[in-house]
Amino acid sequence: MTAEHELRQGTPYEEILDYVDEQDIDLVAMGTHGRAGVGPDLGSTTLRVVRNVDVPALTVRFQENVDVDVANHYEIYDDVLVATDGSDGSMVAAEQGIDIAEMYGATVHALYVVDTNTYAYEDVPRSIVGLLKESGNTALEEIAAMGRERGVDVETPIRRGRPSRELLDYVDENDVDLVTLGAHGRTSEVHLGSTTERVIRTSRQPTLSVR
Repeated sequence: MTAEHELRQGTPYEEILDYVDEQDIDLVAMGTHGRAGVGPDLGSTTLRVVRNVDVPALTVRFQENVDVDVANHYEIYDDVLVATDGSDGSMVAAEQGIDIAEMYGATVHALYVVDTNTYAYEDVPRSIVGLLKESGNTALEEIAAMGRERGVDVETPIRRGRPSRELLDYVDENDVDLVTLGAHGRTSEVHLGSTTERVIRTSRQPTLSVR
């Protein structure tokens, strides 16, 4: 493994995106919070990079008073959450999550959340809710099949509620080590793109977003 470094001037997220293109970078790793009062907030820079970068972006939330043992835990993935909304983008993210799980011998938790915001509209037919569940089951079975082909254990829970909240609750309840999501998903009131941003902002665990 080699390490290179470069100091550049300009708008941070633009310089990062340019560097990724120039150097054919495969993965971008960034923190979600920076030093207060020193230039543009790193949190907003991170979000701009995640929204626009063409390669997977790994974001890690800065936490004060984290001991070395906890910090080193980020290098070990026993449980990987793959969040899906059934879109092509989330399935690409699922492939990345399975790749990582295979590498570490981890369990994949493929989670689909039935977005209860759908119920907020009085004119939404109940059949639409059934279709959402059916879509979720189809997506989860596809991910499970991908895992079986790679010898990876895959759990396929379905939950109801606000996607970002349910994802974060699941992470805490199941001691998930890494979250993988598509950076863009279905267009809806709360689509996976905005869900990804909410998770990046608040997740205590590393998050891998894939376009």
